[in-house]
Amino acid sequence: MTLNPTIAKVTERIEERSESRRATYLDRMRRAAEEGPRRAHLSCGNQAHAYAAMGADKDALAGHRAPNIGIVTAYNDMLSAHQPFEKFPDIIRAAAREVGATAQVAGGVPAMCDGVTQGQVGMELSLFSRDVIALAAGVALSHNTFDAALYLGVCDKIVPGLVIAAGTFGYIPGLFMPAGPMTSGLPNDEKARVRQQFAAGEVGRDKLMEAEMASYHGPGTCTFYGTANSNQMLMEFMGLHLPGASFVNPNTPLREALTVAGTERVAEITALGNDYRPVCDILDAKAFVNGIVGLMATGGSTNLVLHLPAMARASGIELTLEDFDEISNAVPLMAKVYPNGLADVNHFHAAGGLSYMIGELLKHGLLHEDVKTAAGDGLSLYTQEPKLKEGRVVYEAGAGITQNDKILRPADDPFQKTGGLQQLAGNLGRGMMKTSAVAPERHVIEAKARVFQDQEAVKVAFKAGEFTEDTVVVVRFQGPSANGMPELHSLTPTLAVLQDRGIKVALVTDGRMSGASGKVPSCIHLAPEAAKGGPLAKVRDGDVIRVDAVKGEISCLAEDFDSRTPVEADLADNGHGVGRELFEAFRQNVGLASDGAAVVV
Repeated sequence: MTLNPTIAKVTERIEERSESRRATYLDRMRRAAEEGPRRAHLSCGNQAHAYAAMGADKDALAGHRAPNIGIVTAYNDMLSAHQPFEKFPDIIRAAAREVGATAQVAGGVPAMCDGVTQGQVGMELSLFSRDVIALAAGVALSHNTFDAALYLGVCDKIVPGLVIAAGTFGYIPGLFMPAGPMTSGLPNDEKARVRQQFAAGEVGRDKLMEAEMASYHGPGTCTFYGTANSNQMLMEFMGLHLPGASFVNPNTPLREALTVAGTERVAEITALGNDYRPVCDILDAKAFVNGIVGLMATGGSTNLVLHLPAMARASGIELTLEDFDEISNAVPLMAKVYPNGLADVNHFHAAGGLSYMIGELLKHGLLHEDVKTAAGDGLSLYTQEPKLKEGRVVYEAGAGITQNDKILRPADDPFQKTGGLQQLAGNLGRGMMKTSAVAPERHVIEAKARVFQDQEAVKVAFKAGEFTEDTVVVVRFQGPSANGMPELHSLTPTLAVLQDRGIKVALVTDGRMSGASGKVPSCIHLAPEAAKGGPLAKVRDGDVIRVDAVKGEISCLAEDFDSRTPVEADLADNGHGVGRELFEAFRQNVGLASDGAAVVV
């Protein structure tokens, strides 16, 4: 199939825009690779320190005969998605020995749970944790003793931070390993219903707690299609996972076999193997375009619009919001997974999942097939499905048909003809909306503004009965420079109650929403942010704001708007408490949300 002209045009534009940065990056990667296996350049004393605790592997390490795999892990017991990683290093070390390799845990990276910090002060550290993760992974790999890396991470900021590190150390081959989603619990729509009942005062905290515990109930990723599961999709579309690895449940025989297969594969692609395949050759413009296509076709998380530009810059690629917008307009929405539908990721996987989607998108010329991946050459490898035969992974062709067209539909008969995200631009700046989760009749709203400085003030106004007419709720001074750009997901139940009462409502903010947020039309990531004098700081109570996801517009209709002086907020209280003191340098140096809100790239 001929490549879709929009996909071809956007890819060419990215390559041209990135030419100088990419050339410099690749030159550095090539020179680093030419130095040969990293351990050969360490002194005997350096190496003795690195191998002292490695027991029977010492001789293989000291002899430089075997590839040494560095494990960078985001394991902790608090994230259900990351708890299974506790057992991975032992599995990896044993699998490495079987193929004549060695493996060491190079280091750990922090991994916070947005579900725990949602609506709390700690959420103000969440986005910055991505850059901390990149730094921590860099420290782990800086020991220069590794011929390849295995990156163990799943959730919201962890995978983007690890990709930034993998790109920075792009001369080292790498493979990403997920832990898989938890088994299905209380349906996500039922959980959301109870949340709305609690917000409306119809049920008590005991019922809310019961519903939450039944939804988040065991090891694995949360089962809705938020940022964590969007990350897993991204790693397959970009060729950094083994095919079909994303949505296999934890602690199952196939999950363990995929961990073994991943270890074997990463040993093969080192400079000491027969198929040297550094990350820098995988993470090119085509890979990032493929990732954006996957994001749009699945209706994935708006958070990836922040993360992808930062990830790309680490590999010498420059992305803009226009790239996302044009790709979204060319790519059909093929999946309905909560919050875009009622199914969870286990249902999506059973319906055909990523292998079906990649096959369909390739067939219709919407993906680059001619890419390098960790699994081999060509994205068509990812149309295969892993099966367990005699305890080992074997690959078979995917079924090629959807098993449930209420969850997954073909590219020529999609749920909608364009992707799940929409850029909005106007005199309020530029932002994004996850349109796939919002009913079409709510894609346009024109109403008076109510302006708030934080999400708690919105809840107070709601409880006081102050929302009685169609309203655009403006929550400003929530950008990266102001307070780290927290997610405002805890507003979703409150605003959804207003919608259910027949009030038209939209959210406009320079903050973020969770990848699980839906139902309420939300123009988020507005840039420039209010704390930097962005236009959101000019909005007043009673201004009429138009939010139009059909035309891609976001505007304040006040006649004197452009001539107004932006208000300034007192942000002194944002700099202390729950570790915020430690991140002042991040708030002072972070880039624009439209560029990825990054500090280290």
